[in-house]
Formats: sequence, C-alpha cells, structure tokens
Amino acid sequence: MHTNQGRAHGEAASFSVCAIELFERPVVLRLPFRFGVVTLTHCPQAFVRVRIRMPDGREVSGAAAEMMAPKWFDKNLALSNEDNFNQLRDVLHLAREAYLSDPAPDTAFGHFARHYDAHQLAGAARGYNPLLANHGPALIDRAILDALCRAHGTSFYLAMQRNLPGIGSTRNEFAALDIERFLAALKPAPSIEARHTVGLVDAITAADLKEPVDDGLPETLEQVVAHYGHRYFKLKVGGDLDADVARLTAIAAVLDRAAPPYFASLDGNEQYETAEQVRELLARMRGTPTLQRLTASILFVEQPIGRKTALEADFRGNALGLPVIIDESDGSLDTFVAARERGYSGVSSKTCKGLYKSILNAARCAQWNAEANAEAGATRFFMSAEDLTTQAGLAVQQDLALVSFLGITHVERNGHHYVNGMAALPQGEQRSFLAAHPDVYEQSHGAVRLRINHGRIALASLDCAGYASAAMPDFSAMNSITPAAQPV
Repeated sequence: MHTNQGRAHGEAASFSVCAIELFERPVVLRLPFRFGVVTLTHCPQAFVRVRIRMPDGREVSGAAAEMMAPKWFDKNLALSNEDNFNQLRDVLHLAREAYLSDPAPDTAFGHFARHYDAHQLAGAARGYNPLLANHGPALIDRAILDALCRAHGTSFYLAMQRNLPGIGSTRNEFAALDIERFLAALKPAPSIEARHTVGLVDAITAADLKEPVDDGLPETLEQVVAHYGHRYFKLKVGGDLDADVARLTAIAAVLDRAAPPYFASLDGNEQYETAEQVRELLARMRGTPTLQRLTASILFVEQPIGRKTALEADFRGNALGLPVIIDESDGSLDTFVAARERGYSGVSSKTCKGLYKSILNAARCAQWNAEANAEAGATRFFMSAEDLTTQAGLAVQQDLALVSFLGITHVERNGHHYVNGMAALPQGEQRSFLAAHPDVYEQSHGAVRLRINHGRIALASLDCAGYASAAMPDFSAMNSITPAAQPV
C-alpha cells in the first residue's frame, strides 16, 4: 500500500478545484442487452479528469469513468437514446459549472456538500429527476477523490479509513451517523464474487442463439457458467407472469446442473405495478416443481415497482418472504429512509448515484442493524452492489473498490460479457492497465479484459495510490463533451 503521505485519522484535507475536463468515447456491445424498456447495442462512456490545487501549490490530476446508459436515469419513452445521452452530457456540464463556480478551498466531501442542493435545483429546472441530476456530481466526486489520494500518495482504502475526504455533518443527512468510526472499521477484501446478470433477451442455451457472434467468448448462460464458474446470478423479469415463469424455468434448467449452492437476485426493473403482482410471481415460482431450487436461491428482489409509485407500495410485514430493495427509486440522499418506512430493507450501491450516497446508506444499515440487534425477528438492513455497465478500466476498478470496502461480498458484473473487453481501446492503454493490475485483468481473445476465476474477481492490486487505479486512460484518444442543445 502506498501510504507515504497519508494523514492522521480524522484529519481531512482541503484544496481547490482548478480544472474539470469532460470526455467521451463510443462503446459498441458484442451482444445486445435488454433491461426494462430498452435493448442496448451501443452507448458512449463518459470520462472526467479534474485538477486540484493543494495548499502547498502542487496541482494533481484525477479521473473517473461511467457509461451513459439510456432509459435508466430517465425512462420517458418519448425520448430517444440520443436524447438520454444529451441529458447526461448536460448534467455533466451543469455539475462542472457548479464545482468551478466557487474557487474557495474545501475538503473532497465539502465540495460535494456545498454544491449538492444548487445542482439538484439546476437539474430540476431542466426537468431532470434527482437520479439523472446526480450523474454529474457522481463522476466529478470520484475524480476529485482520485486526485486527492494521488496528492497524498495514499490508497482509496486508507484515505477512507482515515476520512481524508472529510465526510461529516456539513450535510445534515450524515450528522446523526458516527461516520468516522464506521469508516475506520472497514477493510478491503482480497476478492469479490461476480454476480452474472441474465438479461431479458440473453440466450440461455445454444438453441436460443439466432445470430451467433462466434468470437470465442461465451454467448449463452450455459457457456458463461462453464467459462467463468459463477455462483451468483441476477435474473431479470419483465412483468408478464407467464413469460417470466417460463423464462425462469429455462434458466433453472441450466443453473440446477451446477453443484450446490448457487445464489440469485430477482430484478423487476420497475416492470410490476403493485406489491401484489410481485407476491403472485413468487407464489407461482414456489408452486412450480422445476423452480424449487432456483426459488430457494433468491436472496432479494430488486426494484420490482416503477419509481413513481414504488414508495406507495407497502412491504411492511413483508408477505413476500424475501427482502425487497430500491434501485431506480433511490433519487435523493434520504430516499432509503423513506423506503425503510414502507418495508423495504435494502438499497443498491451504484457509483452513478454517487460514492457518498453509498457510504451514507451503508452507515445507515450499520446503525439501524445495531439499534435492532436486541429485537427478535428484527429486519436486517443491507446494501447490494448493482451495475452491469461498468467497463474495464477506471469504472470497474473504482466500483469494485468501493463495494468491497463496504463489506458487500458479491457484485452485479456484466460489462465484460456484453462488451469485448478493451478491444476498442489503444494498445498502450490496454498494456498499461494489464501491467498495473494483472490480477484484475487478463489478455485473451485479442484484448485485455476482466479476469474472473471460479466466479471471483481478485482485487489486491486496487490497493494502490489513487482511487483504485495505478493506470490512466488515454485521454488523447477521446472526444471532448461539448455542451449540446438543451435536451427535450
């Protein structure tokens, strides 16, 4: 671990943000992926590079990356995918303007805290929901933290344990939590289980392949299990009970061949209208003989009901027999608190929603569980790790570092399946990431790609100076994100 300039516990570092650059590059999927209402074949990836100025005059750069997925932040069917991309470009520029509008030094968390409300208002004035508006600060905050870690020659893990970002009561949402004690007790994990997502149009067996890619990489669920050795799966359902049960039966026919145990989550992707419909799905599953093992493997149900009415659903005294979490509903810093009152017991961590939100909700889970410890049958609150879009490089590394540090033991991971690794990137960039993180990546089928052995991703090399990356992308091979006309 690089700790030569790490500060003492609790001593947050202040600095100014002097430059923020926005970039993007196209990503083409090797396989189409359907989630909710969209089938994705290509998508831009956004990059942020910031430069901060330390009190001693040194200027240090940091970076972050995130896919600009359509129809997740805003599911308005009247908007095209390109409209969604322009929305995300716009919120990046709004966030850039906010963070550069005030040159006063502050901590990393302080920069986030003092711009959060104004940025949300600016997004709302454009008609953007909070989830969409958060995308801009989420990228910039990670890039700022990367620069701060590099300035102090310390790892993300040690920086968080010592609360170098200065997370605390400058936001009221954090005030009642003993954040410093919570962070100090966390420890990085050496590896994490990869939870493979089975999308709504994914081939289950070779018989389902209509137009095989034939690139030597797994294309069907059957091939994925054989190649990567996954034990954790995320199963998408679409809101049609008969179709969902039929598809789950086909999936179970593959998964049940594996030696026990395997584990799964069920993702409703906002496709159900009521809690009663979700109960009916689970009742049908429990009543289907060929689904007994799969049903017993389900750990939780993710966001089954649309975000507009999800918090009107009542999961108190949960008759599902399974925990339910929010994902797309998690728009504001306090949404999880409201969801808890409606009987939800979990929330997702996604870097596109903001690393500070993940830390806040993880600390809440720890506090709520501690408070309920003496109560028999008390609800256990938890965070799951969700994100199928993270690409090899900064995006996947920063997300893996965050969720494993928070103690989450398995993570939705699918960017390596739908995209051909780093095949489209410059050779120099591929070599630099492979050399810096040989446990995370491998060279195969003509490109550097995520390494998954026996269903697990090794993480040891992420314990390096910076936010989980000892390599940097080739910004010269990207396009600048220029302000677009305001989206519809």
